[in-house]
Amino acid sequence: MKAGNETQISQFLLLGLSEEPELQPFLFGLFLSMYLVTVLGNLLIILVTISDCHLHTPMYFFLSNLSFIDICFVSTTVPKMLVNIQTQSRVITYAGCITQMCFFIFFAGLDIFMLTVMAFDRFVAICHPLHYTVTMNPRLCGLLVLASWIMSALNSSLQSLIVLRLSFCTDLEIPHFFCELNQVVHLACSDTFLNDMVMYLASALLGGGPLSGILYSYSKIVSSIRGISSAQGKYKAFSTCASHLSVVSLFYGTLLGVYFTATHNSHSSATASVMYMVVTPMLNPFIYSLRNKDIKRALKNSLGGKLEKGQLSWG
Repeated sequence: MKAGNETQISQFLLLGLSEEPELQPFLFGLFLSMYLVTVLGNLLIILVTISDCHLHTPMYFFLSNLSFIDICFVSTTVPKMLVNIQTQSRVITYAGCITQMCFFIFFAGLDIFMLTVMAFDRFVAICHPLHYTVTMNPRLCGLLVLASWIMSALNSSLQSLIVLRLSFCTDLEIPHFFCELNQVVHLACSDTFLNDMVMYLASALLGGGPLSGILYSYSKIVSSIRGISSAQGKYKAFSTCASHLSVVSLFYGTLLGVYFTATHNSHSSATASVMYMVVTPMLNPFIYSLRNKDIKRALKNSLGGKLEKGQLSWG
């Protein structure tokens, strides 16, 4: 691009999932429903883990953190999308785009780190059960969460700051429903070599590193479970990590789906992104509540107590 085509931009245009006018009411209703279910479901998990003293363990401490992160994760993109559909506007300001991108990268990284920490927790619980309470002490749990927040913050800050140095031209349409980093970078007129290198390096370190940690943890978990003689013991050991394994498989499976569809076209990538950005956080509370006996028991006790109080007040 010629230097003369560069301009000091003030806004971008988000093309969304579809430009068909008749589809907009359906998309608005669908995403509003999924957003409300995600927020309420994850909020319920947080409240249950806080209120039930039997759930004051490292596993559920990390789960409540994951639920909070998932609420924030979907809140960085879906509300803006709903506003755009409702107002029939595709505009997002330059500052709004950079801010959304920064928080999206931050909570996406935090999601990955928290899943890795939860895999480590299950590794210690199953492979070293006698040392579990000593190893996974409150101080270590707090440090693991704090380290996850710091690393995610450093990554998102770096990625966002190097976008600020880019110059943009007249083509400001983003073929997505939010300001996705790769899409924004490739709208730039100026040299994006540094941005591309940082993106690839961050993907390798912050994507491959945690995934390797999760795979290593589960390889050791599988080896330990195979060493258990009784079938009941094997089932009990596996059931403690079944919910987390389901969430990890869903998250990384949809993430890989987005990566492969991105090689075809941007619209397919935007559609596939809905899976790990909206559907996965929405399903997490259902996976943990349906597959986890402790959560189901806590929910029954909480709801049962409220029903009894309601009946007494009516009586």
